[in-house]
Amino acid sequence: MAGGRSNEHVVQNSIRLALGCGAARLFRNNTGALKDHSGRLVRYGLCTGSSDLIGWHTVNITPDMVGQSVAVFVAIEVKDRARATPEQLRFIEVVRAAGGLAGVARTVDQARAILDGRA
Repeated sequence: MAGGRSNEHVVQNSIRLALGCGAARLFRNNTGALKDHSGRLVRYGLCTGSSDLIGWHTVNITPDMVGQSVAVFVAIEVKDRARATPEQLRFIEVVRAAGGLAGVARTVDQARAILDGRA
């Protein structure tokens, strides 16, 4: 981390490359705001606090549910050294409460634990 700069994008790309195939699909969720040509503020991304990586993890349902597969929503907030904001933590809580897989990851192994339901 030359000059104290964050390597968050490196961590994020490592997670996407290591885990974004097979049963999981992960996409970069850019969020923010900018002014359009008339000076009006335009927000983009899912919502304030939404995670850096979003996607799904395919889960095979037990035989009592006719052997179907379902896509479970995934939200991974990637951090290098910084802490997650209260808005980011709330988004993670809401995803988990709805049955999704969500958490903060600083490494590929931490992201894998989220996908495995261990975090």
